[in-house]
Amino acid sequence: MVAKKTGTDLGEQQADPIDEGWWAAVLADEELYAPPRKGANSSGANEGTVIPTDWGYVQRIFEEDEIVPLKVHGFNRGGVLVQGKGIQGFVPVSHLVEMPTDASEEERRSILAGYVNRVIRLKVIECEPRCERVVLSERAALAGEGQRRALFSTLKEGAVVNGRITNITNFGVFVDLGGVEGLIHVSEISWGRVQDPADLLSVNQEVQVLVLQVNEDTSRIALSLKRLQPNPWETMAVRYKPGDVVRGWITSLTRFGAFARLEEGVEGLIHVSSIRLPPQCKSIHHYLSVGQEVNVRILHLDTERRRLGLGLVQTE
Repeated sequence: MVAKKTGTDLGEQQADPIDEGWWAAVLADEELYAPPRKGANSSGANEGTVIPTDWGYVQRIFEEDEIVPLKVHGFNRGGVLVQGKGIQGFVPVSHLVEMPTDASEEERRSILAGYVNRVIRLKVIECEPRCERVVLSERAALAGEGQRRALFSTLKEGAVVNGRITNITNFGVFVDLGGVEGLIHVSEISWGRVQDPADLLSVNQEVQVLVLQVNEDTSRIALSLKRLQPNPWETMAVRYKPGDVVRGWITSLTRFGAFARLEEGVEGLIHVSSIRLPPQCKSIHHYLSVGQEVNVRILHLDTERRRLGLGLVQTE
């Protein structure tokens, strides 16, 4: 699954409520590769007769969390197209057992092509008759029948649970909770800025997460890693004050300055106007580098707005 998402502000402890628009954005790019309508061809898909969907049947196997064997009749970049008596649907690549998360485009196409004409065991994870949308998962079927219902009966908002990371995307991380997947949105991974979730987490890593939201109707679970840790901005004024000289690490460079991390979740801006460049350096990109350790002076601190102004301590 690949999508663009809007996140919460850095350090904001209470995120905005996660609504259907939030989840729709998560699935937006995936739908670019959705199954073709009314028999239209898809890249790599075979010609064939459209099988009418028995929505009553699909809804029943979804609600009962049953496993259904379906034949793969084609594929596109986003996943495989499957069908059987009374059902046709789409299995995203992130829900295929044999698809590694780091597969190249060539490897992805080869693996997808290898699924064609095979019968695979699947679970329905989304059933939306109004949108004529059926999404299935091969990975969810590994947990066995009935696991989704059992998990949703016990998962509660505010619960702390253990899981295993199954997929990492630019918008967040998917975690298997034992037959049902939840999503840690990128804004819920760390109190600090997260440019790439893969820099902090890895597939198959065991994690402990906080359940933010549970929606059994859509099989969607929102999770958080950062909220199991104290918000560092709440105690910033105790640990730092203007005039302090502390150690930091450069995290990014921009045309207006450099960001430096003092500790996990705490970054401040060193404005370009406060940096004295040597004659041989035309810009801060020639003077500073990401990961570089520096000494900085705290110029101003606004914990309510999560703003930290820093000055680079330079030797003559």
